[in-house]
Amino acid sequence: MNGGPYRWSGLDLLHKIADVPQEAWQWLKAKARLPAHEKKLLIAAHRMEVETASVEALSKRLHRRLDVGPAGGAITLAPQDRELLERIERERDVHNRNNVTRTAAYLNMYREHPELHWALLAHMVSRNGGWYMTDLQGELMPLLLDGNQRQAVFAFLERANALIFRDAYAQLLLYRASLQCQSPLFYLLPLLGVSSFMRPVWELFWERKDSVALTIGLIVNEQNHIEQRVVQNPVFRHSVIETLFFQAQSLLQLNQIVFPYLHNGRIRMAGLILENYSSLQERIEVGKKLYAILFGIPVVSKGAREFAFSTSHSGSRADYWPHLFTWTRKQPPVPRGQVKERLNGCKLRPGAVQLYSPKLTDSWKDCPLSPPEPGDWFQNMEAMWHFTSIEAPISFEMTQEYCSGLNKIELAVLAGGLLVSSSE
Repeated sequence: MNGGPYRWSGLDLLHKIADVPQEAWQWLKAKARLPAHEKKLLIAAHRMEVETASVEALSKRLHRRLDVGPAGGAITLAPQDRELLERIERERDVHNRNNVTRTAAYLNMYREHPELHWALLAHMVSRNGGWYMTDLQGELMPLLLDGNQRQAVFAFLERANALIFRDAYAQLLLYRASLQCQSPLFYLLPLLGVSSFMRPVWELFWERKDSVALTIGLIVNEQNHIEQRVVQNPVFRHSVIETLFFQAQSLLQLNQIVFPYLHNGRIRMAGLILENYSSLQERIEVGKKLYAILFGIPVVSKGAREFAFSTSHSGSRADYWPHLFTWTRKQPPVPRGQVKERLNGCKLRPGAVQLYSPKLTDSWKDCPLSPPEPGDWFQNMEAMWHFTSIEAPISFEMTQEYCSGLNKIELAVLAGGLLVSSSE
């Protein structure tokens, strides 16, 4: 060969002599560059496999559902069906009071039915929603955003959180009722306002018990459910999504989704950064990757369950890192312009007090959910592209990344609150 002595690594040599797909090859090389402790965690990861038979069967059923159209959903209700629907709606609405009650309900459902992987994923993601809500009334965000901005962001987060719960938790309750009567009741889903997309998904799960396919189905459905109702809603686009604050998310890393997990006696962070919330496709794919992190990486899966089962969700970040956060104020609010640096990476500077991170009940009043806008997003077969097996992402360890983001927020405050566009 031309070009002097060979300088191939062991992985390069493997690539030369083995038939390794380019995508898999890049994944292997990236994994080889990880720090030793992260590499060890990732090596133990396994793919979340979707059964080929499940995908084929679901595709056929969804095609039939599109062919039938809305008229095919008409059913005659028996008295016991009406009673069941009323009971499900009552229980759903009781738990849909605020982010704390929703988050607890998801975890309780997962405890009862661990085959419902999505319930644990929703619990962990919903914790993040609560933390974002309380951040708005905490130590730093009031120095970056005025009262109107914070109210608008809260309304945006609250409606997305509540709409997803209203739609999905009713489905979980119907599944539980089906188990109790030992017969599938998913023909009732349209009467709960659920997209026609989900009936074939649930019926297939009832027959095949493919938890991965069900989880992907719920991720796809819930993100589509809020797409027009929240993300593309003109009011939210004007007041939140198209604002400087929202556009600066990536800079300040405010769009991190983290799963606290217990490892070697310490709480660490696993998760991902959602770069573009406005992208439906990205939200779905990030949701799938978060699922692979939570269920595909054993140390995260075990540690996240330990954290979730032992730590009630209050909305305060003190739930997971009390050394950095406190849900009670240790000192009066500091005026903008007089803030002093407290953070040094993942630790407080000597003599600094913890950052105020209030409980949700101390931050916001409960907001009754107005009815969701009508309509069924399922109009074509594009959603089937998402039903693929999921590889655990190489970059999932977020402990240092999270601390870096927190430090950036503090630096933005020290710089003078440049994201505040109006005075209160």
